[in-house]
Amino acid sequence: MSRPRILLTGGSGMVGQNFFEHPASSDFDVLAPSRRELDLTNGLETADYLRKHFPDLIIHAAGRVGGIQANMREPVPFLLDNLEMGRNVVLAARQAGVKRLINLGSSCMYPRGHQTPLREEQILTGELEPTNEAYALAKIVTGRLCEYVSREDASFQYKTLIPCNLYGRFDKFDPDQSHLIPAIIHKVHAAKIAGHESVEIWGDGTARREFMYAGDLADALIRAIRSFDTLPTIMNIGLGLDYTIDEFYRVVADVIGYRGTFVHNIDRPVGMARKLVSIDRQLNWGWRAKTDLQTGITKTYDFYQNDWFK
Repeated sequence: MSRPRILLTGGSGMVGQNFFEHPASSDFDVLAPSRRELDLTNGLETADYLRKHFPDLIIHAAGRVGGIQANMREPVPFLLDNLEMGRNVVLAARQAGVKRLINLGSSCMYPRGHQTPLREEQILTGELEPTNEAYALAKIVTGRLCEYVSREDASFQYKTLIPCNLYGRFDKFDPDQSHLIPAIIHKVHAAKIAGHESVEIWGDGTARREFMYAGDLADALIRAIRSFDTLPTIMNIGLGLDYTIDEFYRVVADVIGYRGTFVHNIDRPVGMARKLVSIDRQLNWGWRAKTDLQTGITKTYDFYQNDWFK
């Protein structure tokens, strides 16, 4: 029996590389073209590729990603690149007759200012967080486009998974591009090597974030492929718990062995006060993340030390 053919966009990114590290990924014939092989911002090229290779299922994980600094500095490419990639993949899939697609959204799609866990039906019910609004808009439009395609023709099952914030092996540690946890790892490691007695934390350290190890998302994607018919049309993927910024710094410092102090700079932006997704649908579907924060950061720091600098 032939293996299912999967097109994985963004195969060289953190999500894609963690997917390939999952032992069950070998159960599938996975196409993961590089940007040189397939420019997803080119609609004609994307359509030609899908007609030629015709996968059984698409996982759309490609995108322009970055932390607060990158999002605030470059809102135009964060909006347009992600919008074009999402639009081209979804419409080319429909045109080619690919019936199954899993689109990866982002918890940035949710309105700001909520202290309770964010539920899937809350999308488009309030103002977005300004520091990553451009990225969020592109993700919302792509998610809605998937929904509209399925609404017009139920034979096309285009579904959206909304992961919470991610970190892990193959992450970006460059301060100009990195998210919170890899940025903390880079900063604290540098402080230890340089012998600095303190490290600056943006804000007062009380903002809360939910970060899941990327290897766990890979496990959820494997389950989604195998149990696609039971997968909800839109569903959060997360831990169901969060930590303060100060707690992330303390765990990273413990893993790295940094013994200095932390100084808060309350003049720097921190984004939303809290962003925690509801995992009720995910639990009803029968999946839960397995990697605790200490273990995940240890694996990520190991990658940072042994692989990222090469």
